[in-house]
Amino acid sequence: MSGPIEDPKHPARHSSTEVGPTDAAFMERAIALAIQNVLSGNGGPFGAVVVKDGRIIAEGTNLVTTNNDPTAHAEIVALRAACRELKNFQLTGCDVYSSCEPCPMCLAALYWARPRRILFAGTREDAALAGFDDSYIYDQIALDMAKRDVAMHHFMREHGQKAFHAWKQKSDKVEY
Repeated sequence: MSGPIEDPKHPARHSSTEVGPTDAAFMERAIALAIQNVLSGNGGPFGAVVVKDGRIIAEGTNLVTTNNDPTAHAEIVALRAACRELKNFQLTGCDVYSSCEPCPMCLAALYWARPRRILFAGTREDAALAGFDDSYIYDQIALDMAKRDVAMHHFMREHGQKAFHAWKQKSDKVEY
């Protein structure tokens, strides 16, 4: 075999580990947004930018408490703005710069969006030291559903299959 099987839904791992001067400039912007966000009182110390073809197409800051929205993390805010700008649900060919390692929610959303690269400054350990500890979520995801702290009940599977059946039969669906 000559390499990984190409799957358009899950592109091959980006092999470049090089980070250049323009990467530093975009990361500086993400960090500046995080600092600005704290100083303005709008939310937590997180900022993100989405870059395509060497220019910023979207920015985001943490707006969880401002918007009363637990999903309004900087990466999600930037991802939503970028998708609106691109008029696409994918970030093909884009790089995402985040002031901190994406949390489990943001990482999952970014994987769904399929950017080319994700670059981050602070680590999840740095975030934990500042009071933003995601280890609980990572631990809960790894557990069997019956052992998770939030009760999860799997039922009506057969009835739920009707939605998947309708999707499979739809001839004009947009695959993702």
